Amino acid sequence: MRTPDGPQAEREKPKSGLDFDSVEDRFDYVVKRIEEKLDDYDGYDFSLRQTRALNIFFELAQEVRGRDMFYAVCMMIPRVLFRLESSIYLLEDEETFSLADSSTDRGRLESVRTWDRELTDRVVLSGDHLHIPIQCNPQYADLLPFKPPHNILGSFVMHPCSAVQGHEHLFLEKYVNRVGYQLHQRIIGSRNREHLRFIKSMVQDIGHNVIVPNMYFKLYFNRLKRQIEDLHLVTGRVLTRMAESGDPESVSEGNRLAQTAASIEAQYQEIYRHYETTSMFLETLLRRRHFEEGRYVLEKREVDLRTSVLEPQLERYRQALEERGIRIGYQLGGAPDQEVRMVMDRGLIAQVFANFLSNAVKYTEETVLPGGEAGKFLSYGWQVLKDYFGPALPGIRLWVTTSGPPLRLKDPMTVFKPGFRADNVALESGTGRGLYFARQVIELHGGSVGYRHDGRGNEFYCTLPFEQEPRPPRTLSEPGGQPKGSEADAPAP
Repeated sequence: MRTPDGPQAEREKPKSGLDFDSVEDRFDYVVKRIEEKLDDYDGYDFSLRQTRALNIFFELAQEVRGRDMFYAVCMMIPRVLFRLESSIYLLEDEETFSLADSSTDRGRLESVRTWDRELTDRVVLSGDHLHIPIQCNPQYADLLPFKPPHNILGSFVMHPCSAVQGHEHLFLEKYVNRVGYQLHQRIIGSRNREHLRFIKSMVQDIGHNVIVPNMYFKLYFNRLKRQIEDLHLVTGRVLTRMAESGDPESVSEGNRLAQTAASIEAQYQEIYRHYETTSMFLETLLRRRHFEEGRYVLEKREVDLRTSVLEPQLERYRQALEERGIRIGYQLGGAPDQEVRMVMDRGLIAQVFANFLSNAVKYTEETVLPGGEAGKFLSYGWQVLKDYFGPALPGIRLWVTTSGPPLRLKDPMTVFKPGFRADNVALESGTGRGLYFARQVIELHGGSVGYRHDGRGNEFYCTLPFEQEPRPPRTLSEPGGQPKGSEADAPAP
């Protein structure tokens, strides 16, 4: 690629709010920049006409819609106020400039150009044509279709400029800088609209090509289940006849047939459990409203926490845990054996628990418990917390604890940041998204997440509002089954 001649001057990147320790520091920085800008404009000493040109540009740039109208504003201001004609070249890729628009006869201009001594990263006066590079906003260069060389979007060419003096050069450069930032925002906006159109189309494709076909598997599973039931009936009859025959070899073969049928059913049950979980996650994560609103949208209803959320995910990971030699037990604290019904988005909360268990499979390490027992251990549980979110607003705390040394963290919440991976995961695959996803889901429910090492193992936990659907008031009944105050107690007319 041929690049522009000459080095580009270094530009100080504006700070973001994340760079400051306090609100006061952020305010102080902005006040300082305002004062510096006041000094800059005193030094610019722009004429009234030049200042009005900038003001008119900002007002009209916000008023007009469409790229063509924006180009017209950019070119007509120099024509009306300074009698300058202009052309705009924009980079289509890292090497190619295309003529976007011109206030003069476009037929006489080259429609495609490459980097040369005029289209460069510096201001160039060639004859009576002044070429000013159109700068993008460096902070948002990564949002463009490609990384612009030297942070340049294109070139703004004006003429006749042979008589333009140094001070007027400065004004025209500042004017083109403002064109560049406005143009950058419009390119990003157009690109975002394209993304939104694609996402809306993709959502429809997902429903048509993924969700609906997946529902047919339920029909296939039901058919397979009936065939397995028929297989058991046939196997039972075969075993009876073989037993009546008295032939030991026939009985042995019949028993093998029964074992095979039982094994097929066990495999069917395991596959069906995975299908149910996968279907739930597909329908939950690819929910249409997520894409339409650009965020996770909860669909909450009351479910049994243990039987509908926790135990299905535990069964899903049980084999992987056993293969790693991880024992599920009560050495690190046990799960209460009780029914807990609460309102939640079942699919999303199940995915949170699945992420906790997925990490447990990969990162549980061997340890020696205080009682002397050695091995890899996992436990999970929950506890209702009275008035946790305020008076008469209980919470429920869920946790997964695994054996192993503590994570080396200055801030325990670091593990819930996107892309975080601890220093003990070099041999395990992962993206660092699971715990961040868990944090998003729990916070959407109005809860919180956390990590701690309690001396026995690493505990990942979340606390949710303990919401339940309202129950109808219970009415005391009189002997005979009629509620007190019912029609049976009313006096006869």
